[in-house]
Parts: sequence; structure tokens; C-alpha cells
Amino acid sequence: MLVPLLTALASCGSESATTTLDVSAAASLTGPFAEIEKAFELANPGVDVVLNLASSSDLVTQIIEGAPVDVFASADIKNMDKVAEADLIDGVPRVFATNSLRIIVAPGNPLGITGLADLARPGLVYVTCDPNVPIGRYAQEVLDAAGVEVTPASFEENVKGIVAKVTAGEADAGIVYTTDVLAAGDRAEGVDLPADLNVSARYPIAVMKSAESSAAARRFVDFVDSSEGVAILIRFGFGTP
Repeated sequence: MLVPLLTALASCGSESATTTLDVSAAASLTGPFAEIEKAFELANPGVDVVLNLASSSDLVTQIIEGAPVDVFASADIKNMDKVAEADLIDGVPRVFATNSLRIIVAPGNPLGITGLADLARPGLVYVTCDPNVPIGRYAQEVLDAAGVEVTPASFEENVKGIVAKVTAGEADAGIVYTTDVLAAGDRAEGVDLPADLNVSARYPIAVMKSAESSAAARRFVDFVDSSEGVAILIRFGFGTP
């Protein structure tokens, strides 16, 4: 009887050794959440964080359709509200970071773009995202506020798609988050927007009712909002609420 008992105990131990934590996060959080994933796993042995990065609107669709998600971090309040309205959130979402917008252009700003009005120049290739995607809606808000009408050459899936088009030379400009310009490094430059036209994007995070391990999910949310998590976010250019 001793051998079967030891085998059973070993089996139980192996099953509980690792907890997988599925975290769906806005594409603009790619850089800091990769670092937060490593730091959290180091501080929480036995927890394996699996990141799913996409536009907040696509993530909401996945969540509502039943995708396995333990934690959701959105680039806006509106998409988080959709998940809350579907009664899928455990507790109250927490705003953990902020962001602002800049125009992204090629290194050296070869077209001399100085502001929003320049985006309406004939022949200039401007790309954005659908208004359902937070960055697409924010971009349209600032263009409307400035009274500038621009016809996009294409609608990308998420903000990283805008960055990719500009850095590849397939587009002249787009409106992205300040953090995306920083992440692009020497592959792009940013043009500031007037403070009275810019927006302050607020990033909420929440634990899902479907979380396999609500305790691990809450620890992750707490870590993101901890001094260590905030330091990582600030290093990538995010602001605090």
C-alpha cells in the first residue's frame, strides 16, 4: 500500500505545483507587462503568467464570448465597463496607470509635421484604428477638438499596428500613446499635441469571476499597483492615476 500512496501524493503535488494565470491586457501595455510578468513570477513561485495582448475591444469580445481570462487590463474605462455590464468582474476595477497621446512620425520627421493640422495634408498617409479601439477613439477625439478632418489610409488592429506601419515606412504618421513612441526608440519620433487637446487615457484592471485562482489573480492586480509595479510602468512612460 505504501507505493500507491506515495504515487498518489506525488501526483497531487505535481498538479498543484503550478498555477496558470491568464492575463488579457491592452496592446499598449506590452512592454511593462512583460517586465511585470517576470517580476511577479519571481515573487510568486509556482504561478505562470500567460499574457494575451491585443486591442481592448478585441479582448472584451473574447471575454464576453467565454475565453479563459483571470485578469483584464484595459486601455480605457469604456471597454472595462462593457465587461462589468456583462457581470463578469469580481469586485471593482482599479485604475492603475495613465497615458497621453503623440503623433508618431519617421526618424528626423522628414515631412516636417508639427501638429494635427498637418495630418490633413493631401498625399500624407495617416493610419489609425477603428473607433471601437481605444486609441482610435482617442485619436478621433483630438482631431475633432482641433477641427481637423483626416481620411485614414487604413485601420490597424491595435496601436502596435500603427507603430509598425510608420516604422516600416508604409505610413507617414499616426496618433499613438506617448509610451509607444518611447518604445519605438530610434525607429520613430514623436510630435507633441497641445495640452488642451490631448487626452489622459486611464487604464483599469480587474479580476474576472471566471478566474481559476482568484487569490493569484488578486495578487497580480495588487502587484501591478504596488510600488514595484508602478516603478516599471513609469519606466515605460506611463503616468500614475
